[in-house]
Amino acid sequence: MKLPGTIIKQEIIEAFNTCEFSQLLGMNITEVWNHGVKITMTPEGKSGPNGVAHGGAVFTLADHAFGIAANMGGERQVALSATIQYLSPARGHLEAIAERVSGNDLCSLYRVMVYAGDRLVAVFEGTGIKVS
Repeated sequence: MKLPGTIIKQEIIEAFNTCEFSQLLGMNITEVWNHGVKITMTPEGKSGPNGVAHGGAVFTLADHAFGIAANMGGERQVALSATIQYLSPARGHLEAIAERVSGNDLCSLYRVMVYAGDRLVAVFEGTGIKVS
């Protein structure tokens, strides 16, 4: 027996995993829960001139995780704002873990931690606004 919302979550996972942008950048959802997600991104083709992942690639991974997490709670949300702090160079496979921090009837705040192995490389915060 399927729990309510199971099909919707599977449809969201499928939509995000198969969208052209996700496939272009080698992003893949590895785990989901209500208001949360873990995704990975391959390093190939994302280096800047200094040999580490370009900041835009790190931001994109975090933003993508934020978007997925914001839609895993049963309400459709779009980004209202986002900020990122880069803490260390991003080398190798990257993993982003996004979770809801707080929310109300209108919007929600999500924090995304981006890792290269065990090393934290960036912290992203995004505010999602609920849409009908």
